[in-house]
Amino acid sequence: MAKVLLGFMGSGKTTIARLLDDQFVDMDAVLVERLGMPITQFFEEEGEAAFRKVESQVLAELLPQDIVLSTGGGVIMQAQNRALLAQNAPNIFLTADFETLYQRLQADQEQKRPLVIEKSKEDLKALWAFRQPLYEAVATQIIEVAGQTPAQIVEMIR
Repeated sequence: MAKVLLGFMGSGKTTIARLLDDQFVDMDAVLVERLGMPITQFFEEEGEAAFRKVESQVLAELLPQDIVLSTGGGVIMQAQNRALLAQNAPNIFLTADFETLYQRLQADQEQKRPLVIEKSKEDLKALWAFRQPLYEAVATQIIEVAGQTPAQIVEMIR
């Protein structure tokens, strides 16, 4: 089974996955390949519901593999994904307070996240609050990442 990293945008899932295993699988990269276009473009052209459907298919394909998997922040939005994740272990929830994550998102000039582009800070905070219990419900390990270095976080996971 996959070792799955979960968390809101900006929580460090990809960074930590890379440190845990340089052969990690970035679910967003798999999705870009499957969609044949950037996620932002797919969101604009097809909408979030269509994206979540493909995301669920990819998750179901990846979970049985013996990999470290960095998921997208919204993977837990679909009930079927939460059910799949609930059968998987370990699911590592990287969590932080909203302000820490928001500052990270604002500082990230490389990633163009669709939800950050289209939502206000208040909307993002509401989404963060909504998702927190969903992550917690499927997590087998919860790690507070604010104030921790990536090396410290990896040590907590190991």
